[in-house]
Amino acid sequence: MIRHKAVYRGGSGEIVEKKSRFIANIKSVETVEEAQVYIEEMKKKYWDARHNCSAFSVGTEQVTTRCSDDGEPSGTAGKPILEVISGSGIHNIVVVVTRYFGGTLLGTGGLVRAYTDATRAGIENSDIVEKIPGRRVDIAMDYTDLGKLQYLLAQNEVLTEDTEYTDKVIIHALFPESDKEMLKKKITEATSGRVMTQEGEEVYFGTVYFKKLVGIPSDSITRYFTKRRIGCGLCNIR
Repeated sequence: MIRHKAVYRGGSGEIVEKKSRFIANIKSVETVEEAQVYIEEMKKKYWDARHNCSAFSVGTEQVTTRCSDDGEPSGTAGKPILEVISGSGIHNIVVVVTRYFGGTLLGTGGLVRAYTDATRAGIENSDIVEKIPGRRVDIAMDYTDLGKLQYLLAQNEVLTEDTEYTDKVIIHALFPESDKEMLKKKITEATSGRVMTQEGEEVYFGTVYFKKLVGIPSDSITRYFTKRRIGCGLCNIR
């Protein structure tokens, strides 16, 4: 699991260049097959367009990329779309830019700019999430340590999913991978080793426009939000 950006909710953007319309549609995908299916869907949707050019990037560590000019001059459409994707740092994304010809030739440079600008417009109108590796951690304690642990977790902005109250208290928390060992050390020191922690499955944290997504399985993004606002350093992805 690595820290990366991904599409939380796809969007679309449109520009007009010398009466030609360029419509970019963005979608999150997990496989090459999903990307290809979406490209075909867009071709059917915009069946009357002159071109449906595309590019995608699938994977986070071993990345697969492909692009298509769909009849435009070589290198003027698919490659510029892919370059915007690569420059954005977004993974697992497919972009299809549809062109309705306006009657005026744009030339090589004009086409590159148009497909670039349309792709940027589509991404700007999408919700992009930064996925941060984390892990579920169960924290088991006696009731006498509960107040101290709740305060410690709140001070360190640790998110909790649930709390079980039986003969002991078990807090089901989410630790960012980068802070995991530090948090476990703080818990041990604060309770003189009385509180036990047990690591669970890997998850992703994510931020979208000041909304924090939690407990995201490593292979997908689910729609969980908290009302807590976090620092702008992770919220400036637009």
